[in-house]
Amino acid sequence: MTFPIDAPHHPHAATAERDAVLRAFGLTGPEPDLDAFATQLAQEACVPYAMVNIFGSQQQFFGLHTPAGDSDLPTVGRSMPLDHGFCPEVVDRKKALVLPDVFSSPRFAGNTVVDLIGIRTYAGAPLLHGDTVLGTVCFVGPEERALSTGRDSLALIKQRRDDVMNFLYQRAGIQP
Repeated sequence: MTFPIDAPHHPHAATAERDAVLRAFGLTGPEPDLDAFATQLAQEACVPYAMVNIFGSQQQFFGLHTPAGDSDLPTVGRSMPLDHGFCPEVVDRKKALVLPDVFSSPRFAGNTVVDLIGIRTYAGAPLLHGDTVLGTVCFVGPEERALSTGRDSLALIKQRRDDVMNFLYQRAGIQP
């Protein structure tokens, strides 16, 4: 099942608007600055994976932190189908989502990434310019967390989302 990324009544208008905003921000592909944001997020969240995820025909990781080559954990590439992971839900909802233990929610426990890379914890927040969703910032890990960690994860993911958006606005000379 593919999650919609655009408004159901005007998908082409929403896609065109998102693409125009992405061009204004100069977002065309992977960037070292966004990789640095992802690395900082992974370190702060104490997880092996973090992403700055931009949505188009697939999810594209313009910022990515994945375990080093000597890790036993799977390596994640720079793109993923729209029906993989939890970020499509964040894009659809336009709200942050924190899953300290994805297995505690049957709706999310069967997601493809649970089996592909062993995801047990997730936190993601939408990258919004006005009402336009550009993508997400998220972190994922192979170890479940206590439900009591949810508020801290939510605060962290929202802060890093704001940091990424502030960086993009400043770099492009655009007012939020």
